[in-house]
Amino acid sequence: MAIELLKMRWSNAINEVIIGATKQDGGSRSSVVKVGGQMSLPYLSDEGNIPNPPVIAHEIWDVAPADWPEALKEPFSSVLGKPVEWAKKCVKEFKAELLCLRLMGAHSDYGDNSPEKEAQVVKDILKAVDKPLIIIGCGDNEKDNLVLPKCAEAAKGERCLFGNAIQDNYKTLTVACLADGHSIIAESPIDINIAKQLNILISDMGLSAERIVINPTIGALGYGLEYAYSIMERGRLSALNGDKMLAMPYICFVGYEAWRAKEAKASEKEFPAWGKEKERGIAWEMVTSTALLQAGADILVMRHPQAIQEVQKTINQLTGK
Repeated sequence: MAIELLKMRWSNAINEVIIGATKQDGGSRSSVVKVGGQMSLPYLSDEGNIPNPPVIAHEIWDVAPADWPEALKEPFSSVLGKPVEWAKKCVKEFKAELLCLRLMGAHSDYGDNSPEKEAQVVKDILKAVDKPLIIIGCGDNEKDNLVLPKCAEAAKGERCLFGNAIQDNYKTLTVACLADGHSIIAESPIDINIAKQLNILISDMGLSAERIVINPTIGALGYGLEYAYSIMERGRLSALNGDKMLAMPYICFVGYEAWRAKEAKASEKEFPAWGKEKERGIAWEMVTSTALLQAGADILVMRHPQAIQEVQKTINQLTGK
């Protein structure tokens, strides 16, 4: 007797968001990255169309990171503090199709760079490489409100993805994205209700829902990963069942979370039983990433090129490539 598997049919699809603009679109990128658009839970292609696979963005900084462990700095040792060269290395050597520029140099602890200086960094990177760009502020709301609009103007027409907008500080960045044709990252503190409310607030200002990406905030393996997973899963189920204010792709800043875990960066001398520091850090980023892929992550922002390479293999296997 043949057994017929039950297949779900969903009433809604996740919005498709496009990052980057080619010359035909008014920009200068050689290609664009499309995320979202799926009509089923992750990798269940028999239940609905999944037009776009998850993508990995290589994280680069405008300044040399002071808190990265040596194992993470090693692949970039010749380009730390040189954002243009760093971007080139990711594209040419590590075959990056998407970059995430973190403007940490604007923070008072990292140099307190002016909005004009950060805007010039954005211009220089856009000129040096032709891949789509995600641009993230330094995390200081007051400074980001000055820096990000300048950078949005500098990247006008390139259809970048800017972040992060939060519930208490979303208006300035939303206006900048509206004015200069960019998309926005809406960040919520692992709370599905706040995520939905923030999407509504941004949409009410006139930014299309197809230009919003959700940053649910996550935890690394051992640091709240399972809770983040459950929130992402609940949000995706609600979206597929018809909630249009949760039907946005997810972006997860895996590198940031994974490499600040004690287990990822503690020295071998301090914890010899834990194994080699480099291998632990890479493994922590890989395991966190693959778990979040199952939760529905559309964009993974990662750091170590070896971890990126291995997770890309997993994506290829999951999507049948």
